[in-house]
Amino acid sequence: MRILIGGQTYAPARNGQAVFTTHLAEGLARRGHQVHVVLPSEHLRPYTVEHHGVTVHHLWAIPLTAFHPHAFLSPAPGGPLRHLLEEIRPQVIHVQDHYSLGQALVRLAQERGMPRIGTNHFVPANLAPYFRGLNRLGALLEHMLWQWMLGVFNRLDLVTAPSRTAATLLRLQGCQVPVVPLSCGVDCGRFRPDPDVDRGFWRRRYGLAPQRTVFLFVGRVDPEKRLDVLLSALTRLPREDLQLAIAGQGTDQERLQELARRWGLADRVRFLGFVPDKELPALLNSVDIFAMPSTAELLSIATLEAMACGRPVLAARALALPELVQHRINGRLFRPNDPDDAAAQMAWLTEHPEEWPRLSRAARTVAEAHCLEHTLQRYEALYHQLCAARLRGPSRAVTGPRPGPTHLDRAPRC
Repeated sequence: MRILIGGQTYAPARNGQAVFTTHLAEGLARRGHQVHVVLPSEHLRPYTVEHHGVTVHHLWAIPLTAFHPHAFLSPAPGGPLRHLLEEIRPQVIHVQDHYSLGQALVRLAQERGMPRIGTNHFVPANLAPYFRGLNRLGALLEHMLWQWMLGVFNRLDLVTAPSRTAATLLRLQGCQVPVVPLSCGVDCGRFRPDPDVDRGFWRRRYGLAPQRTVFLFVGRVDPEKRLDVLLSALTRLPREDLQLAIAGQGTDQERLQELARRWGLADRVRFLGFVPDKELPALLNSVDIFAMPSTAELLSIATLEAMACGRPVLAARALALPELVQHRINGRLFRPNDPDDAAAQMAWLTEHPEEWPRLSRAARTVAEAHCLEHTLQRYEALYHQLCAARLRGPSRAVTGPRPGPTHLDRAPRC
């Protein structure tokens, strides 16, 4: 099958959308499909590369550094996209967002009667921090951002969402096409418990304390991740037997580093910066607890990767995180944006290492239900369903009962 995937971000970026898009494209290529990816060029100029069996087309773009240091926009992608569609003649179009490139790709595919599917990774909290002058609009701004997204996704044949929570949210916001909850997946072969990992080596490599309980966050260091809640929680724990490590880069890093200095946490908080993907499984196996304080997660691939490595999780009880983290079963949940409750749960986890093996086994079990191979199989089935329905007639590609959690989100373990 010839598949064209479009969006704003791709490898080597490590945000959730980039990780999912890369895993999807490369996984489909391994399974014998002809896969093309199109996105704005981080080098501004257009170019095309082949990587791991996927043809990646980078369109001419302009930087949006005023909003985010790693954001780029293709302002007029229609011409290059028309050329790509004529050259590739894809059988399925799969968009990952609703921005300029994705919007143009959906419009052109609709004009040509091509099957169209989209995966939503968006909630308004992702963008709100960058609309500083408009944040006073509150609920109105949130409504405007949702309408922007739905204006594109309501022109698709089918939408997937990475969790049941995400699918329900889309329906409540007014998505008019079928919404299928389908996990982004995790590579349970790469990310797995490794009792042979040299924990001392990896802790020394990243400047982590050899004897302390280490909580690790991995992801974008941006405002919606609410890492300030964890720093504030540490100020409520006057103890030296735990340490917080923050792996990743983002727009909130300088502010958080200043908070750590001001609050006297310099020795208890380590900013690791970018961690190469090949080192991530070993690092995860070298820490004790994974932490995810974000209130804007529609799934959290980083949390899944940690769970696949058997790490217990400390997480905010927000959006889709409770689908992954079951309180007292494979981790601890705290009230969103509540440093007092976060501190209490951090203290409990630190004080009960005898519980870690049980929590670890349960975390791995949950992660196995999200194995990547199952996700790839499901997308193959959806693509074939869309193509077959398109051949049957001009009506919406997916007919019959609306796909939903009753029969399309079963995720048996691999």
